[in-house]
Amino acid sequence: MPSRLSASLSAWRASAARSSRALLSEQSGQPVSLFQRPQRSLRVLGLLLALVAVPSLQAQPASTPAASSPVAKAAPASQAGSAAAAPASAASAVWKAAPNIKNPTKGTADHTKFKELQGPFASGSEVTKVCLSCHTEAATQVMGTRHWTWDYTNPDTGQVLGKKTMLNGFCIGNRSNEPLCQGCHIGYGWKDKNFDFKDQSKVDCLVCHNTLGGYKKMPGTGGEVPVVRTENPPGSGKFIEPVDLALVAQHVGKTSNRTCGSCHFLGGGGDGVKHGDLDTSLNKADKNLDVHMASKAKGGQGFQCATCHQADSHSIPGSRINMTASDPHGAAMRGEGMSGRNAATCQSCHGNKPHKESLLDAQRLNNHSNTLACQTCHVPAMARGGVATKMTWDWQKAGQLKDGKPFMKKDDKGNVVYDSKKGSFTFGENVVPDYIWFNGKVSYTLQGEKINPKELVKINSFLGSPDDPNARIWPVKRFIGNQPYDTENNVLLVPHVTGAPADAAYWNTFDWNKALEVGAKATDTNFSGKYDFVKTEMIWPITHMVAPKEKAVACIECHSPNGRLKDVPGLYVPGQVQFPWLERIGWIAAGLAIVGVLLHATLRLLSRNKKTSGV
Repeated sequence: MPSRLSASLSAWRASAARSSRALLSEQSGQPVSLFQRPQRSLRVLGLLLALVAVPSLQAQPASTPAASSPVAKAAPASQAGSAAAAPASAASAVWKAAPNIKNPTKGTADHTKFKELQGPFASGSEVTKVCLSCHTEAATQVMGTRHWTWDYTNPDTGQVLGKKTMLNGFCIGNRSNEPLCQGCHIGYGWKDKNFDFKDQSKVDCLVCHNTLGGYKKMPGTGGEVPVVRTENPPGSGKFIEPVDLALVAQHVGKTSNRTCGSCHFLGGGGDGVKHGDLDTSLNKADKNLDVHMASKAKGGQGFQCATCHQADSHSIPGSRINMTASDPHGAAMRGEGMSGRNAATCQSCHGNKPHKESLLDAQRLNNHSNTLACQTCHVPAMARGGVATKMTWDWQKAGQLKDGKPFMKKDDKGNVVYDSKKGSFTFGENVVPDYIWFNGKVSYTLQGEKINPKELVKINSFLGSPDDPNARIWPVKRFIGNQPYDTENNVLLVPHVTGAPADAAYWNTFDWNKALEVGAKATDTNFSGKYDFVKTEMIWPITHMVAPKEKAVACIECHSPNGRLKDVPGLYVPGQVQFPWLERIGWIAAGLAIVGVLLHATLRLLSRNKKTSGV
């Protein structure tokens, strides 16, 4: 019955389409309202009904393989080529429960039907070539972004920044460690300095646009995807299962919190390590954790990362190396252009006067926005989702062995607090941020720049002061490291920890001299052969994990002795700064006022009684 009905409706739709074309050809002169032509109106209405009805009525019965399991339909195509690709079908079992596969064709194209995507694919680059046969400009656009180049010249300071060359207090630096660190690059095969940034087939479309989950890059390969079952690291007895590239390519879609988070939540070597306000808890956030990223079913707005970080030709706004500290403008209409504004600021949606309470309260709160960043009140603490963030990292303590072998130690919550390869760590949850003046400009200590080892070395410095009209008080994570430096040249050093040459990699040899020598050569740094460790600081802005307004920072948390803003210079906060002598004067004045009122009342009563008695 369904098939006969579908056939009838298909015929009806074709007839209606012919009638519509005939109608248009007849009326080549003055346009005539359809409602002046009842028969033709019915034909067009029939066309509209057919277009709406037929797709749902033509759905295959539930008993067919295509309807019951999209995975089962796609897997044979990926197996039908070579023996090398056959193991990839095993990955289908891992993904069969992925939530988005139940409705893979929300867009205007069903990629499962594209012949070019049936596979098998021997590498991710082969998939990219197919993607570019339709999306012809995508790779060119991606290659013009910092996500691809990892390179950026700061227009304010002239410093050359980007992950390619910058230092940090976590893994320190990626040069000489590319096979591991570049696993978060949106490309394939960046294993050393010879990577070809002009090869469009090296762009990884799937890392951002996969919808099934389970798409992973293999550690130590510079971002390559495993297509056969592979032991990694070699000799470890641990195996990485293959990725079914055909299956993933057939189910591409928009970016999601999960795809963005596969790098940004896990940067620095683990979940929540770097940022403090970005970790995998946001993939399943409730409203109390983040009002924007929580699903609508959990009372949130259901935002994906791209809702705020809305791309334009693959260029994504919002970056810690090019920030907007203040945005004193009203809300902007999406799609009408931002006139140079950062589309990822709070004000771009909420405006610079967002509070709508009673007149006096709204004015008082909106005046705060002249001094405070929105995040200062609306992100009361970081690492609130049950994932601890790393607060300190001491590389100097690395290298301890048990029975000649490296080991790890965990705390009661499962956080690794010691690793022979990396040193010791401390973690924090529900951490109240530090607060600093920030005008959007950041200065960095770069490779080769002189340091003073007798002082705390600031890897980055957030600029701003109370007198700067562009500065606001921002919440930040203050991360403390202890990392190697050259005691003769007074420069920070990047150690070679993994990859070739293996006999100099610190994680293989635990020999700092060899590791630092190779790292210095890769970073074009002169190494004297003498090293020690120096305390460093790195600042990270806090801007996610926005709490409901009912759970924003309460007034008393700042307007009280030892309030949150007590260490912010150039700021007078009523209730926070107290002067005992002034308080005594105030209490005396209040007491005298009360005595005066009581005395005045007593005299009035006595005077009244005299008049009543006739005296």
